[in-house]
Amino acid sequence: MPATTAGNLRCPAERANLKSRNCEPSDDRQQDESDDGANHKASVRIRRVVLYTRTMHEIEIKFRRLTPLAVVPAYQSALAAGMDLHAAIAESVVIEAGAIAMIPCGFALEIPAGFEGQVRPRSGLASKFGVSIPNAPGTVDADYRGEMKVALINHGRSAFTVEPSMRVAQLVIAPVVRARISVCEALTETARGAGGFGSTGG
Repeated sequence: MPATTAGNLRCPAERANLKSRNCEPSDDRQQDESDDGANHKASVRIRRVVLYTRTMHEIEIKFRRLTPLAVVPAYQSALAAGMDLHAAIAESVVIEAGAIAMIPCGFALEIPAGFEGQVRPRSGLASKFGVSIPNAPGTVDADYRGEMKVALINHGRSAFTVEPSMRVAQLVIAPVVRARISVCEALTETARGAGGFGSTGG
C-alpha cells in the first residue's frame, strides 16, 4: 500500500487517529530569511513529515466447521473486499436455466455485533454463465448461528454445474447502523418531494 503524507490525508478522522498515536503529521514550512548583502535569499526548511501506511481495519470472526467438506473463507488479494465462499458438496449440483439452488458452505460464523455479512455474486460466474444471487446482497445477521448457504440463480440459457469446493459467492463484512424510527405527522420539505421512479430523468 502506498505511503501517504499529511498533504493527502482523506479525512480529519485519520489526523485524529495519528495524533492519538503521537505521530501527528505536519506539512508546515518554516522559512528563514538570511541577508547575504546584495541578495536576499530565502532558505526554506521543510519539517519532517511523518509517513505512514494505511492498514485495513480487521475484526475477528469465529468459524465453526459443520462438515469436513467446508473450506475456510479467504481473501484472494491484499485489498480484496470479499472472502470467497466454497460449495461444501460431495457431488455436483446442476442448476437448470431459470432455476434456483441452495448451495451449502458447511460452516457457521459468529459475526461481531455492529457488523453484518453481505453475500454477493462472483463476477466471473455472473459475466460468463449468468449465475448470480437472487437476493443480492444476501444478509447474514450477527446473531445468526446456522449454516452458511448460498442461493444461486441461473440466468443463463443452459444448465450450470456447481462442482465440489467451487467458489460460488463472496462474503463482505460491513458495519451496520441501527435506525430509531420517530413517528411524526409531517416530513421535511424538499425540492424533489414525492418524485419517485424515473423522476430525476433517465
